[in-house]
Amino acid sequence: MAQVILDHVWKIYEGKVEAVKDATFTVEDKEFVVLLGPSGCGKTTTLRMIAGLEEITKGEIKIDGRVVNDVEPKDRDIAFVFQNYALYPHMTVYENMAFGLKLRKVPKDEIERRVREAARILEIEHLLDRKPRQLSGGQRQRVAVGRAIVRHPKVFL
Repeated sequence: MAQVILDHVWKIYEGKVEAVKDATFTVEDKEFVVLLGPSGCGKTTTLRMIAGLEEITKGEIKIDGRVVNDVEPKDRDIAFVFQNYALYPHMTVYENMAFGLKLRKVPKDEIERRVREAARILEIEHLLDRKPRQLSGGQRQRVAVGRAIVRHPKVFL
């Protein structure tokens, strides 16, 4: 994991709607932080800016001391679990969890080890051959978490 710093970060839409206003905080390496607030207060927008999925209007975001404002999402080494799980419906649980590793050309035996270990930790080993449509919402969430953690990202959102 890595340290994440937001330094006076703003997100203003169409020059007037302030979705995130002067966000300044540090998340230390291995620290667990929860963003709480009412609907529409900027929690998801803040996470999307950290991930690089949303441009920031002002301020600076650093990951491990490196300014990432202009770094592509794929180059930030961040895993993001979306609210809707974003699982591939035509793939099994195993294939969903292994997909990102295959794209990164991780050796097959390492993919097998990581997926099986994450499935064990998340108690979804018995679901590895199922498709997402055969899972409950909670099971789908655990698969999405598993897909993220098998990558061993610097930051997990």
